Amino acid sequence: MMDKVELKVMGITYNPVQSGAYALLLREVDGPYRIPIVVGVAEAQSIAMRLENVIPPRPMSHDLMVSMFHAYGISLEEVFIYKFSEGIFMSELRLSNGEREISLDSRTSDAIALALRTGSPIFTTPEIVKKTGIFMEEKTDSPIVHKKHQKLEDFSVEELEERMHRFVEQEEYELAAEIQKIIKKKTSSNPDEETKNINK
Repeated sequence: MMDKVELKVMGITYNPVQSGAYALLLREVDGPYRIPIVVGVAEAQSIAMRLENVIPPRPMSHDLMVSMFHAYGISLEEVFIYKFSEGIFMSELRLSNGEREISLDSRTSDAIALALRTGSPIFTTPEIVKKTGIFMEEKTDSPIVHKKHQKLEDFSVEELEERMHRFVEQEEYELAAEIQKIIKKKTSSNPDEETKNINK
């Protein structure tokens, strides 16, 4: 049986080295290594929204895939990062419907976005950890604080405007438009907010 190392998602950070990219940081569960993985803007946004427990007004692609899993009785047993070659992490989804198990090749960013939504474990090999991991003397990390699930309607107008501008910068125009609708609804039902925005 192949040795496997379990990983946990620590968070997402902007990648200053590669323009338009973000770094997804994974940590070894029972060890000192941290693994940074470069991901694109859309994938970073999907992962970050899940880490922040923000519910979008309409399902994102990864939310839709999880809904399809549930509709067809499929469970994501685990994500396995099985190879690292030429700077690229290669992963597979290990799926089961209770009778049959299959493995599907997947981009690592997509696989992790799905794992976060299903609560599925993430594994890799000891070789990949040693090859790509950054050794950290401290084995403990401050845990990511997971807020309760929040709908966008629950945010203040200021918070919504900040997110809307962020989505526009990341060319997530559909989400930005949805947030703009929520802002209009909030300001039209709250004259004080509307006056505050006009006076900015």
